[in-house]
Amino acid sequence: MATNSSTSKKDIYDTVTGRMISALQAGTVPWKSPYLRTSGLPQNFTTRKAYRGINVWLLALAGYASPFWMTYRQAQDLGGNVRKGEKGSLVVKYGTFEADASDSGEVTERMYLKGYTVFNAAQIEGLEIPLPEPRPLPSDICAEARMILFGMPNRPTLRYGTATAYYSPAEDTVFMPKMEDMSSSESFYGTLFHEHVHAVGAKHRLNRKSLVENKGLHASRQTYAEEELVAEMGAAFLCAHAGIFEDQSENSAAYLAGWLKALRGADAKTWIIRAASQAQKAADYILNTPAK
Repeated sequence: MATNSSTSKKDIYDTVTGRMISALQAGTVPWKSPYLRTSGLPQNFTTRKAYRGINVWLLALAGYASPFWMTYRQAQDLGGNVRKGEKGSLVVKYGTFEADASDSGEVTERMYLKGYTVFNAAQIEGLEIPLPEPRPLPSDICAEARMILFGMPNRPTLRYGTATAYYSPAEDTVFMPKMEDMSSSESFYGTLFHEHVHAVGAKHRLNRKSLVENKGLHASRQTYAEEELVAEMGAAFLCAHAGIFEDQSENSAAYLAGWLKALRGADAKTWIIRAASQAQKAADYILNTPAK
């Protein structure tokens, strides 16, 4: 069932950002959730479509073992009921559409944002819902990660041996330390994914505003923070596909504090959903999957 029609875009942005902040305060990084390890990507039980973008992390924070979700009405249509006292979880539908300006007749791009409430299969009674099949982890995570990167169309140049990892838009090159100089192979490929998500934002790929307008030391705080969040979330999507899951206990206090500071900024409430959407697009590009 949809959220109340009086709920504004600002209310939804505030709610989503607030949930991300609450998780970080509790020491949990939403885009590094261990939820995906056991349940896989959350999906709607009726349509069997996977939730995408910010919805992956919103539903991951709920902590249910089942990947299946549905609206109140969908449960009723199937002959089931939401158990009394159960609280639903927010998902959002975000996108843009073209509209004619009333005065000039020019076509402009406008944004829409709607919130919906869904319930996990564990909150539903009266339905036969199959248990999720155990997710087979790849026998060689490194090989899986390499396959993802080698399958990326129009790849940037990749060079090893630098002290730090970074993407150079001017050279369209990802620079990386050698694997033996990283703490683990998981950390190495997570970082490699992060830098390739940056590369996807280049003008000749997805032309992502937060990357193209990021002028390094001269970038605005908002532009830099949003681009970093796109790279963090995009890398997390790719890590899930490769079977790479980071231990939440390794989240440093400085890492958590940095994201808390960024998300508490006055300008952050309008870009976290957009950043997750851009991260999903970047992951789709690297995975060479059709746009949805």
